[in-house]
Amino acid sequence: MKRAILSDIHGNLEALEAVLADIADQDVSEVICLGDIVGYGPNPLECIDHAMQFDFCILGNHDQGALFDPMGFSSGAEDAIFWTRLQLETVNGNAEQQQRRWQFLATLPRTLQHDDFLFVHGSPRNPLNEYVFPEDVYNQQKIERIFSLIPQYCFQGHTHVPGIFTDDSQFHTPGELDSHFELGAQKLMINVGSVGQPRDLVPDSCYLLVEDKQLEFRRVCYPVQTTVEKIYSIDALDNFLGDRLQQGR
Repeated sequence: MKRAILSDIHGNLEALEAVLADIADQDVSEVICLGDIVGYGPNPLECIDHAMQFDFCILGNHDQGALFDPMGFSSGAEDAIFWTRLQLETVNGNAEQQQRRWQFLATLPRTLQHDDFLFVHGSPRNPLNEYVFPEDVYNQQKIERIFSLIPQYCFQGHTHVPGIFTDDSQFHTPGELDSHFELGAQKLMINVGSVGQPRDLVPDSCYLLVEDKQLEFRRVCYPVQTTVEKIYSIDALDNFLGDRLQQGR
């Protein structure tokens, strides 16, 4: 089976549609989303509609923020979530579809496990909110505690920085791996990167393909400026949310 694992769409419809077009060419059997369908971006409803067609999806902290109250968000992220919630609450002639979106978000699980594969948004220790950054490999206690909860392989998002953490406290970027890696006996935690808001200084969307033991990080370009202009046109969304897309930060 070939899986596509993606995360952190963040209401970026142009990025998501470009990634889905790439996935359509990869003979993929299953699509898994690791959360944060909404937040930051200008097309939350359309992105939710796409996500409802995925095989599996788990809850992200921005998805939860749209359902309840955003916790620990910056002012720009909080404003974007309140605007997103307003879009969800506004009936645009299709009350049934509106209800389906709410129901979909409200029933998303926080984790998913298939055999040795654990899927989370943040980390195994705190699936919704814990950030695990590349520099955390220097925090041995944190890495050891997180890896003690990993069955064999864990896939995550949340930081928007793709790469592979090993249980001996190393982090490998896709560039260092030539975008390919083979799973072995070692425990691993794999960050699949972000579809809608990459933060590794590369503006292109990032997602992961998994087939048997083979991993491939895929980068997909999309019309960034189209999304940026949409953000600029919405007063409730900080222009910085568009600016950062152009720089991959």
